[in-house]
Amino acid sequence: MRKLFYMGLEPYEGRYTLQLQGWAEAVFQKRGIDYVVVPGKTIDDTKAISVGQVLDAHGRSFFGMSQIMNLVQMMRNGECTGEDVVFFEDMFQPGIESLPYIMNQIPEEQRPTVYVRCLAQAVDPDDFVHVWGMGKWMSLYEQMVNQFATVLATNEEMVAHMRIANWEAPLYNISGLSFGKDEVQSRVSDIKPFGLRSNRVIFAARFDQEKQPDFYMDVIEMVLQQRPDVEFAVLSGGPLRSNNQKYLDRAYKMRDENKLKIYEDLKKNQYYDIVNDSRVMFNCALQDWVSNTVSEADALGCNVVYPAYRSFPETFANDHTRLYTPWSKEHAVEKILAGLDAPSENMGKISDWNNGTIDRMIDIMQGNGEQWLRSGNRYRDHVAERKYY
Repeated sequence: MRKLFYMGLEPYEGRYTLQLQGWAEAVFQKRGIDYVVVPGKTIDDTKAISVGQVLDAHGRSFFGMSQIMNLVQMMRNGECTGEDVVFFEDMFQPGIESLPYIMNQIPEEQRPTVYVRCLAQAVDPDDFVHVWGMGKWMSLYEQMVNQFATVLATNEEMVAHMRIANWEAPLYNISGLSFGKDEVQSRVSDIKPFGLRSNRVIFAARFDQEKQPDFYMDVIEMVLQQRPDVEFAVLSGGPLRSNNQKYLDRAYKMRDENKLKIYEDLKKNQYYDIVNDSRVMFNCALQDWVSNTVSEADALGCNVVYPAYRSFPETFANDHTRLYTPWSKEHAVEKILAGLDAPSENMGKISDWNNGTIDRMIDIMQGNGEQWLRSGNRYRDHVAERKYY
């Protein structure tokens, strides 16, 4: 790899994309990587999601296509060549079909190697593309990308979903999400001692159906019967939104009953201040495929209680003390109560591991990460192993 052309995501105040490029560049610089950040143009300056769930529908399209225009210009100018790597932070990139269209018509020595990071896509039965009826055409898009790119999956379970969808591209498990632990910790003055934290359980996933907010609210009712002193809260980087109105109706009712606090329109530092003053981060998602919230909470001294489902056992290195049986409310309550009492002995390990994800991606791009290759028919050999200790 002579040079790395970085295709980042547009920044949103309420999403980790606000910090993602900075995390990546810090590792590139530490590793001595010669890189170019391919610029994109944002559709406005709100840094907010107006249409859609994960990224803004108009904003993602506008930013992605403007990036592709700049990358194509760099290829045309001979700045991006067959010795280089183009890395996309998201597999869905409007305008990406320009690359095979061009590369099939130019000499091989002018064709850069393309890597895409998969965050979910249509291979995930709980992804938002299925909520909005995009699955059929998105599957065809994925098959197109498979013809010219190498795919980086975030965990072993995602690899399995790709394999049974008959994806043909080389597949690697990077076993984590990009994360910058030092940068996150630098946003709070000090990591608050556990014993001085508020007796609070927080929920930081989106309030959409695939995150199962109803399950969280059921658990709240059960815990409060035993521990009425516990504060339960929902943290949102924008107005609280959902793809199912019933969750919002119930949340507002519980708020009015003083069972749930709703913190909305949080800036990143405000969000981190609350995490840094909480004892448990709770998750009950059908799909998070690692979850940036787990890295953030773990880095800021907050216990994490997640279901032993899909990617989470790998993310937690099979730590039975912080994983509960899906979807046992009783077991979830048990883990929450334990998490309120004392910090986990393994606190800090999850964020340390995810802090190395960008390094693992670079290793793969440089040809030094073949232990993460999951092509062939033995891709399930690595499911039960602990990735770190």
